Amino acid sequence: MQRRQFLALTPALAVAATSVHAKSDKAAEQAEVKAKAMQALQDFYKADPRLRDAVASAPGYAVFTTFGLSFGLGGAGGKGIAHDAKTSKDTYMSIAQASAGVQLGASDTRYLFVFDSEKALTDFVEKGWDASASAAAGAGAGGSAANVGAGAGNIQGGRMYALTKAGLQVGAAVSGLKAWKDKDLN
Repeated sequence: MQRRQFLALTPALAVAATSVHAKSDKAAEQAEVKAKAMQALQDFYKADPRLRDAVASAPGYAVFTTFGLSFGLGGAGGKGIAHDAKTSKDTYMSIAQASAGVQLGASDTRYLFVFDSEKALTDFVEKGWDASASAAAGAGAGGSAANVGAGAGNIQGGRMYALTKAGLQVGAAVSGLKAWKDKDLN
């Protein structure tokens, strides 16, 4: 009889243990994503100290780290957070980029979005963001001085900045960039 009870409880205990493990994995991944995002934000501030005031006075911002490879066709992906300054709430998000053109290399890129309004931040978080067909050209090597201004641009409801931290990227390409809420981390 005790053996049957043990066999009946074993699946329930396994499910409970898996749930606890999944929650700790989620918390660990959230902590890792947040730490990388905060380091990326510091990298932006170091590259252009004026961004500190822009971020501090904005209703919100989003910051991402990505890694990508390209050989004719390219792709990059990463994670980050969108921060609501009013509520101090962080929303975990994912970002992806695809490109095609005369290109070769690998890059470690950070993106910073600074929003002009709470509505722009909310739209970014809830609806995602899509910039299809933006053109880029460049050549650089890892360890060289980063230039935030070269990656800056206006977006609907704010401004976007890109910062290449390390890597080598040579060529010219047409690319698209998309951000969305990460359902696994929220």
